[in-house]
Amino acid sequence: MQYEATVGLRSLQTRSRITYCVPCFYDWNSDEKKMLLGKAYAALPEGGALVVYEAMIDDNRDTNTFGMLMSLNMLIETPGGFDYTGADCQTWMTEVGFTKTRQEHLVGPDFMVVGLK
Repeated sequence: MQYEATVGLRSLQTRSRITYCVPCFYDWNSDEKKMLLGKAYAALPEGGALVVYEAMIDDNRDTNTFGMLMSLNMLIETPGGFDYTGADCQTWMTEVGFTKTRQEHLVGPDFMVVGLK
């Protein structure tokens, strides 16, 4: 699928629902993040899921030092990239049409946010 190759989506499973995973979402600006989420939403079948996973800033912005330093690094190295909180990602997902979202802390600085179509 052209979209997968261009954006780097990875299919995790193929049953009645297709789940896509998006790593390295931090090097895009806000508008680009929402555009990519919108394209992912459009590519998913009804009931499909999108998983965004990476080192995110914690919602309170007070415990995940790695995520905050990574955001500073992205601001220095990219034209508009920045790290974000799981709540930010959930908001963007809702804005582009995902009906249910949730976030989960994985290990260390890593989080995932799941959006369902």
